[in-house]
Amino acid sequence: MHPDHVFVCGNPALDFAATLRARRSACFEMFTTPARLNAWYVESGIVDAVSPGKETDVEQATTVREAIYQLATARRLGEEYDGAALTVVNNAARKPPAVPQLTPSGRWTQATPEEALSTVARHAVELLSGADVPLLKECGNPECTRIYIDRSRGMRRQWCGMESCGNKIKAAAYRARKKTGPAASH
Repeated sequence: MHPDHVFVCGNPALDFAATLRARRSACFEMFTTPARLNAWYVESGIVDAVSPGKETDVEQATTVREAIYQLATARRLGEEYDGAALTVVNNAARKPPAVPQLTPSGRWTQATPEEALSTVARHAVELLSGADVPLLKECGNPECTRIYIDRSRGMRRQWCGMESCGNKIKAAAYRARKKTGPAASH
């Protein structure tokens, strides 16, 4: 597994949208090559194997990714959907998806990049039209722009994940408290 691919959002479509990191600042792109895109499809569990992709597959995937992010953000904020983003996701979802096959050793899903992308788009359609919509939150780390499903008790989760963001924020707060020293009491 590639260490840069993190799956903490609770849904493959949200994890897919999170592959452009730090949208408000650094904008770190995870899908730099067709191989990196295909690695994400496999590591996410969407498919077991993907046929080699092309640059056009990366362009299509990033277009769908941005549309998913726009739609998830709109849904989270209770805003109207952007029509162009809806069209992009719906068109991707209309294409044939990855189809699992039964083999002597179990389930195996071989796909083209387009089939894998259709599967991600279908996850987005199901998520954004389903019961988890009220659970959508954005990570509390100002540098992070991941949207995740908060299934914690009382919906108290603040970060997309402790490993990826929570520990960083807690450590920074601890250092800030140590630097300023204890508050004077009267």
